[in-house]
Amino acid sequence: MLMRNGTAIWTQQHTVDRTLAAMQEMERYYAAHPGSPAAVRRPRLSIRGRTFVALLGPAIEEGIAGFGDSVQAALRAFDAQYSRALTPADRD
Repeated sequence: MLMRNGTAIWTQQHTVDRTLAAMQEMERYYAAHPGSPAAVRRPRLSIRGRTFVALLGPAIEEGIAGFGDSVQAALRAFDAQYSRALTPADRD
C-alpha cells in the first residue's frame, strides 16, 4: 500500500496478498468443516468492497450465495443458505 496525501493507494501486490490470504482462509475453513456444504461444493469466493461473497452458480440471483465481513463469515452464510435451499418449504 502506498500513501499519497494521506490517502491509501492499494498496489497490485496488496491485491495478490489479500487474495492469497483469502484462499488460505478458505482452505482452513474446509479443513475445520470437511462435511460442510462449502467444503463439499467449493463455491467461488470474491471480494466486493469490504464484503466477501461465496457463490455457487452463475450469478447471485441464480445461485446460492453467502455474504460476510470475513471469509469464514461468508462461508458460514453460504452453508446456511445451501442448507435452506435443500430444505423443502412447509406446505399448509
